[in-house]
Amino acid sequence: MKIAVSTDERTDLVETLLKELNERHHTVEYIGPEAGEDADWPEVTCCAAELVASGAADEGIVMCWTGTGASIAANKVKGVRAALCRDAETAKGARIWNHANVLALSLQATSESILKEILDAWFSTKFSDDEWNLKQIERIRHMETKLD
Repeated sequence: MKIAVSTDERTDLVETLLKELNERHHTVEYIGPEAGEDADWPEVTCCAAELVASGAADEGIVMCWTGTGASIAANKVKGVRAALCRDAETAKGARIWNHANVLALSLQATSESILKEILDAWFSTKFSDDEWNLKQIERIRHMETKLD
């Protein structure tokens, strides 16, 4: 699976994430600074989100200090359903009920062990095909077209 990864700061957590994705045999499209440099989180986040929306990446993982800004920026891109997840249960629910295709993470609040739990839940949980859930996702798509 091809994963677009963006961050505004290359921290130890980012290094752990990139290593984890590689060990899980994902292809990574990294959008962000090298160690010691900074980037603007709205710009790098939107680049990753656009890769997901266009189909150039299967999913995305976006990060900033709290994860909130990256989540907000990613959700501005039509077709993206980004979820800020601080634990595995939230990641699981975001996949099942919200069909989230972009995972937002906090660089500050996510530990290495929690990151691995979140990734396990994210990649092992399938979207629900329950009629009610599908109707909710269709409502979101309708809102996106209504706002164009």
